[in-house]
Amino acid sequence: MNVPKSTQLLGMPVGLSLVVLCSLAQSPAPTTSAGGGGPSSGATDPGVQIASRGTGGSIITTDPGGYQAFFLDGQKRFQAVESVSHSPTGNNGLGPRFNSNSCVSCHAQPAVGGSGPAVNPQFPFTNNGVAPGDRTPFFITANGPTREARFPFFFDQFGGVNTSAPNGGVEDLFTVTGRPDAGTCRLQQPDFFQAQQANNLIFRIPTPIFGAGLIENLDDSTLLSNQAALENNSFGIDGSFNHNGNDGTITRFGWKAQNKSLHIFTGEAYNVEMGISNMLFPQDRPSPEEEQARGLPASCLNLTGTGYPEDASNPTSTPNAAVLDDVSAFANFMRFLAPPPPGPVVLNGQPVSAQSIANGKQIFSSIGCATCHVQSPGTTQVSNMVPALSKAPVNAFSDLEIHHMGAGLADNVSQGGAGGDQFRTAPLWGLGQRIFLLHDGHTTNLMQAIQEHGSQGSEANQVENNFDNLQTSQQQDLLNFLRSL
Repeated sequence: MNVPKSTQLLGMPVGLSLVVLCSLAQSPAPTTSAGGGGPSSGATDPGVQIASRGTGGSIITTDPGGYQAFFLDGQKRFQAVESVSHSPTGNNGLGPRFNSNSCVSCHAQPAVGGSGPAVNPQFPFTNNGVAPGDRTPFFITANGPTREARFPFFFDQFGGVNTSAPNGGVEDLFTVTGRPDAGTCRLQQPDFFQAQQANNLIFRIPTPIFGAGLIENLDDSTLLSNQAALENNSFGIDGSFNHNGNDGTITRFGWKAQNKSLHIFTGEAYNVEMGISNMLFPQDRPSPEEEQARGLPASCLNLTGTGYPEDASNPTSTPNAAVLDDVSAFANFMRFLAPPPPGPVVLNGQPVSAQSIANGKQIFSSIGCATCHVQSPGTTQVSNMVPALSKAPVNAFSDLEIHHMGAGLADNVSQGGAGGDQFRTAPLWGLGQRIFLLHDGHTTNLMQAIQEHGSQGSEANQVENNFDNLQTSQQQDLLNFLRSL
């Protein structure tokens, strides 16, 4: 696998303002010829829009049940930094294996709850005491995307890739080895270099969680009705839904729509990304290879000394919101996080006209993009929590279905009913302020992301070809529209 190199921000301190860094992270104009559509088009991605759009607030406007307190409490915990040892400050037990030590480190752009920031918080972990016994993986760079890694297949006893043994589990980047609060726990990092040499290494970046409560509150019948309305299209697109193995209902969160609810989504992330056991995932998580063998060594179990699960409810705490376990608090924060509002677009220092954005929206629909990235799959069911979640349009620009994206984007990882080349239609709301694109974050340029929708076996081939055949001005209008979202 060829791992793309990131442009280095030489001499720039890690703590530099995200606003400045987002400006530097704007997608550069491709070196192209003028005129015409297609790969040599002169159209330019306007890049990351840095003006504030008010993203990151609560959806709650009327609050008869007092849920705003739960939103604010979850928001605070979402930004907490975890350590291995349990402490009065709320740390629940980082590790033994982890990708990061705080939710916000993966969800910070352009506000708390977004996607990966311009400065990668994972990069300094091995030098600032978070993971002192490890090396920074070669694909984690100072200003590259925040990532998790997976091996699509297990290795055999000779070090070769065993394509008859699917893996696909997260291979956590770091261990607690060497930390003073980790005791005698000693673990090896996965051999990422071997996996890269064997073409058995894929990446995922964080998905933004703005508006997630609206997506969670769509009933299955609404999603199925939307699917039926779009299935007889002329673009060769035929998606399907991923389903929960327990009750058979439609799942909708994650790159492959593998998770049913925000509670499950957050519980899994706490366990997988930070190594913290909780009431949904109550055991310490070994690596996929350890899980096949004997699990974690005894010296790496119950590192907090408090028993399991490390994250539990807090019945003696006050105020009321503090009684919840972290996972429930995270889920409430995400549930009440407002969808990202659209906004104006600046291209090469100049405001883009409203007419260009309107033209782009029309073109987006006419060439077939809206067959998957439908503006809204419907309105939400009645909420038992806050009025803002009831009977609300979900302008996510996604059908929440999984689609075959072809050999070019395939990662050979199956999750639930989603196969190796299937991905959930990524919601596009908030795209205007997103830095890293596609499931692995290997590009920051919308033009490239669109082009890579086309490959052998992709449902998007005809739509991508339609985009290539647009005039340069039409492509530019479409790109301007996307960055307005």
